[in-house]
Amino acid sequence: MSDLPSRSEKPWLTIIGIGEDGPDGLGEEAKRLITGAPVVYGGARHHALMDGLISGERRVWQSPFERSVEDIVAHRGTPVVVLASGDPFLYGVGATLSRRIGAGEMRVIPAPSAFTLAASRLGWPLQDAAAISLHGRPVELILPHLHDGRRIIALTSDENGPAAIAALLTGIGFGRSRLTVLEALGGERERVRTVTAAEFALEGIDPLNVCAIEVVADKAARIISFASGLDDALFEHDGQITKREIRAVTLSALAPRHGELLWDIGTGSGSVGIEWILSDPSLKAIAIEQSPERAARAARNATALGVPHLALVEGAAPAALAGLPEPDAIFIGGGGSEPGVLEAAIAALKPGGRLVANAVTLEMEALLLSEYAKRGGSLARLDISRAAPVGTMSGWRPAMPVTQWRWIKDQE
Repeated sequence: MSDLPSRSEKPWLTIIGIGEDGPDGLGEEAKRLITGAPVVYGGARHHALMDGLISGERRVWQSPFERSVEDIVAHRGTPVVVLASGDPFLYGVGATLSRRIGAGEMRVIPAPSAFTLAASRLGWPLQDAAAISLHGRPVELILPHLHDGRRIIALTSDENGPAAIAALLTGIGFGRSRLTVLEALGGERERVRTVTAAEFALEGIDPLNVCAIEVVADKAARIISFASGLDDALFEHDGQITKREIRAVTLSALAPRHGELLWDIGTGSGSVGIEWILSDPSLKAIAIEQSPERAARAARNATALGVPHLALVEGAAPAALAGLPEPDAIFIGGGGSEPGVLEAAIAALKPGGRLVANAVTLEMEALLLSEYAKRGGSLARLDISRAAPVGTMSGWRPAMPVTQWRWIKDQE
């Protein structure tokens, strides 16, 4: 953030959103700025669209992209134009550049985004649809949005994106969903085609496309609920899982807040870390697991439940905690009684952060009782019984009781 100047700085960076209609979609000011710029950044496609306007040096995005960002920052104070697709601040380059360059240094001329154009073609109120970017990102990110009747607009990476979405939908019980592929919106090559996911056979799809989905769920569709405490059957596990009722209480105790990071120590199946991320797109989690088999299983669960960005650290705490980003909240579900684990977690937690630890063994319970006596917080005993067959009848079969300690670290 040290690169950001005050808003009193004179704008030197101009970010111009362009569409497939090229210069025809631009106003006179945008055209003048492009023509007069000594340096113009953008993709090869952007330069080709603006070929008749650019008179300065053309610079194509480098890989990794951060190299181009550094290059632009090095021009601070001299005129630079950046060409972007549509709205530069909706999954665009403007959002990236704004992390290094203050708003007072920028002049931004946006164009309609691909999401806006798609909604206008379909007659969908944009505020009622889920707008997500799958550009360069796992297609599984769409999974939490798959609810019957939901409308989704997804930006894809290339011509293979629509088929990948259709295959995913079909494989988990959403094959009757209507999939509309909108190609090269706003340009001469614009085309709109609709098919059900199960019958997807479109060919010759333009690499620049957006997929609009009208979700239809079959009876056996795999729907990810908005509530905490997802069905245990949604997770692959070997018994090492925080059961749904306990998990719901645990997530409530962890109390996720916008933008926070969770450490899930002894993650097992990954269920708590996964549900933490599902609470809000801004949330992140690091799952720590010493068993390679369980760590791989947690990764599979994260992908299957639409949060493939769950970070996994394979190793035993407390050693595996060294060097990790400072957490806002910590859950200890396994291995907490090992020497040094609880102490390391408490030391790493941000001031004002929450720590929740669950115990099913007497050894871990004794440790939590000791910490409660020493540090305070709150202590609860959670007992769950489930109906089960008893001969020809039914009765209550108790699960192992869980002792839960919740503690908030003092503000410094």
